[in-house]
Amino acid sequence: MSYLEKLNEAQREAVVHTEGPSMVIAGAGSGKTRVLTYRIAHLLHNGVDPFSILALTFTNKAAREMKERISKIVGDTDARNISMGTFHSVFSKILRFNADKLGYPSNFTIYDTQDSRSLIKTIIKELGMDDKIYKPSIVHGRISSAKNNLIGPAAYEANAEIVGEDRMSGKPRLFEIYKIYNRRCFKAGAMDFDDLLFNTNVLLRDFPEVLHFYQHKFRYILVDEYQDTNYSQYLIVKKLAAVFENLCVVGDDAQSIYAFRGANIENILNFKKDYPDFKLFKLEQNYRSTKTIVGAANSIIEKNKNQIKKDVWTDNTGGHKIKVFRTLTDNEEGKVVTNQIWEIKQTENCDYEDFTILYRTNSQSRSFEESLRKLNIPYKIYGGLSFYQRKEIKDILAYFRLSANLSDEESLKRIINYPKRGIGKTTIENLVVAANHYEVSIWKVISNIQKYQLNFASGVMAKLHQFVTMIKSFHVRMESEEAYTLAQEIASSSGVLKDLYDDKSPEGVARYENIEELLAGIKEFSESSSQEEDDQKPNLADFMMDVALLTDADQDKEEDKNKVTLMTVHASKGLEFPYVFIVGMEENLFPSQLSLNSRSELEEERRLFYVAVTRAEKQAFLSFATSRYRWGKLITSEASRFIEEIDESYLEWENPYASNGGGRSLNAGRRGYEPKESFENFGGFGAKKIATPSAPMGMKKVSETKSSAPKSDLSGLKVGYNVAHEKFGKGKVVALSGDYPNQKATVFFPRVGQKQLLLKFAKLEILE
Repeated sequence: MSYLEKLNEAQREAVVHTEGPSMVIAGAGSGKTRVLTYRIAHLLHNGVDPFSILALTFTNKAAREMKERISKIVGDTDARNISMGTFHSVFSKILRFNADKLGYPSNFTIYDTQDSRSLIKTIIKELGMDDKIYKPSIVHGRISSAKNNLIGPAAYEANAEIVGEDRMSGKPRLFEIYKIYNRRCFKAGAMDFDDLLFNTNVLLRDFPEVLHFYQHKFRYILVDEYQDTNYSQYLIVKKLAAVFENLCVVGDDAQSIYAFRGANIENILNFKKDYPDFKLFKLEQNYRSTKTIVGAANSIIEKNKNQIKKDVWTDNTGGHKIKVFRTLTDNEEGKVVTNQIWEIKQTENCDYEDFTILYRTNSQSRSFEESLRKLNIPYKIYGGLSFYQRKEIKDILAYFRLSANLSDEESLKRIINYPKRGIGKTTIENLVVAANHYEVSIWKVISNIQKYQLNFASGVMAKLHQFVTMIKSFHVRMESEEAYTLAQEIASSSGVLKDLYDDKSPEGVARYENIEELLAGIKEFSESSSQEEDDQKPNLADFMMDVALLTDADQDKEEDKNKVTLMTVHASKGLEFPYVFIVGMEENLFPSQLSLNSRSELEEERRLFYVAVTRAEKQAFLSFATSRYRWGKLITSEASRFIEEIDESYLEWENPYASNGGGRSLNAGRRGYEPKESFENFGGFGAKKIATPSAPMGMKKVSETKSSAPKSDLSGLKVGYNVAHEKFGKGKVVALSGDYPNQKATVFFPRVGQKQLLLKFAKLEILE
């Protein structure tokens, strides 16, 4: 079995032990995915039926990559028969197969976050509530938390503690919104993301024959990122594994960072209580990072008390120390980080995609975006507005969704008058009122208006009839027709393509191209899926289910390659980069001020910092500002306690203002340390001497340099030389024209961009 030879001893032990409960604690960069992949391949190699294997991941991308690796070992046929995917994707299929038992149509709609909040906003308005108090995002979060803990609307209302918390927060009627929201979703034949897990639990609880079927179907269950499971996911896994207990969970308690989403670290910490005879495996060899990064990460996480002890180590090189930058403002922090990226890119000859900037909150991206733009450095915001959340895409998807599920009210309201067809706001409001009054869907009302006693003008009646006829024609073809063909027909017949094509503005052209991109994606989906399903073309409903369950990590596009990535630390989980900049390392920012109420909250923040550091392969950088604008006010800041918790031997404090580019120890910025040199030697860092605007980054003031730094002889200046300018800082000569001394130099300065300078007046200095 040659594939086993590719594993180290600890990995191999975890792979070959296939019977009974087991837990694999996998340190950062220790080959977790390889162990999961090879364990499944080993099961198949030993005759286990692929249909009896269930593998649960947290992104579709991870599932696809694992399936591709398994295919290379055991072949496509066995690999495609494994039930592998995210919790939501796997159990949505089970729910579709059993939807009638719960009173849902098999083609139920899956509401994304935007859909859910839109519906909640409508309900808040109907109830006459103040949406500044009952903010849809907060209400949705509260409902989501309840569902993840398997608390339905009735149980929510009956729970005095929960209702009391709502009353204390000024939202005493939140339970009403929850009840109506749940009723509306059910009436619309829709489930939100949380319902997919909530209703799976209901299905397994209330229908013993269904539980029995899946317990015996899935004889081997594997769960990735087990530390990120919530109570609902934990209970599903526990029920399904109850008969054979061939359960393998893989994860790292040190990377449990999603408590705000309902993840419960106790699931992994208490695994031994659920399965006393479990087998524990520890993957402790890190293949990703340098010794410095691994050592620093260990010194961080050892401060947590609530953890499974492990000793992560690596055979990789020692690597650079972690550089720490202290700046005066958040804008300066952006410039310092961007300059570092530019310099490393030049000296190491690497790509922009090798860099990431990680921050605690999305609001911190501004200063880095501005600095990157000034240097013409391409970047992408990871987790920003996804392709599928753009208006034009949501519009056409609403046509697809309504065609699949005629009861989908959010989709119907979105497109009933788009493109404009003369069905006004008042008409739509009357339809909604009637539907709510008779407790039926809006579709039923517009399909039989006379029955519901709505006296619309004949022109409006005709337009509603045309709309109904069009959607019905799409609906009858939904199951039988191939996805791309029907999608193309809907986009054309609905008038969406024409509406966008007629808009010749740059924005209109971009929107039209986005629809073309979507249709191309459906074409690709049809072709790739038919290869997996023995040439049976998938329908549009299959595509819609696939899209509804996409995560940010599943949506990487080719045009986003070779760009610096900006993202929150939470979003970086599972990724890796050669160079990682962790910014905003300040008290009350990282760790967050909201996390300082208890030890468990602080320990989660420390795990978050551990995740950030362990994303780095070659080098990590930390930065913080001594002042930044927050909530419209300039506040002073101090370095994060997490910097202080790193073993000092792994750190190198940098002065970004020093003319030699830094490199001197700067313990002045470290909490609890006195500077080794006087503040005055660190122009701009100490409270005793603040750098003036005329002393820009990378240069000393003229008055300081005249006596000690003789003016350079520029007669030998050549393209490619590094130079320094007293106003623009460091730069590189990119072009020369004319004859010395009337020669002109075109110099690219990271801080200010490209400048053309006459050498006899420029006061340039050639750097060594």
